[in-house]
Amino acid sequence: MLKIGLTGGIACGKSFVLNEFRQLEVRCIDADDVAHQVILPGEPAYRDIVEHFGTGILGDDSAIDRAKLGAAVFGDEQERKRLNGIVHPRIHQELDRRLARLQQEAGSEPALAMVDAALMVETGSYRKYDCVVVVSCRPEQQLERLLGRGGLTREEAQARIDSQMPIEEKVRFADFVIDNSGDRGRTRDRVREVHGQLLELAR
Repeated sequence: MLKIGLTGGIACGKSFVLNEFRQLEVRCIDADDVAHQVILPGEPAYRDIVEHFGTGILGDDSAIDRAKLGAAVFGDEQERKRLNGIVHPRIHQELDRRLARLQQEAGSEPALAMVDAALMVETGSYRKYDCVVVVSCRPEQQLERLLGRGGLTREEAQARIDSQMPIEEKVRFADFVIDNSGDRGRTRDRVREVHGQLLELAR
């Protein structure tokens, strides 16, 4: 089974690309879904986060309010590192478990398993995969798409983008680049092209 890492910048269209690969029957794991799961009440990360950040980050249902938690670490590098130190090892353990299960299901058949993780390059976890696919778009499109989601001023949206590794730097770590600057039809064609090349590698 070929293990593929999928990453890209915020609002570059990574979720759209992941869904297109899913339509092509690639086994897909969304690291953000895993991140949601590992901080649920009863999970070890939940206990450690509440112990460190206090009950002020909890919602009315006693679950961690991600917006409150985000506000608690935003702009504080030490607190952000502390949170990552709690959450990231649990995420990687769960990703490894899921990949092992997919490997078992695939057996000796050529198969593709894709993990979508925004901070794959930043955390160094991209090294765990056989190849890396980076979704990119032009910087001005990235800003406009992020603004299109609503809820952020232009300055806030730009700050979110600036807090991540620049997309042109991420591209340097890519085995395959999917440029999502054009229309969706063009992106779909590129996904199919990359999918064919990945299948060849898997074989």
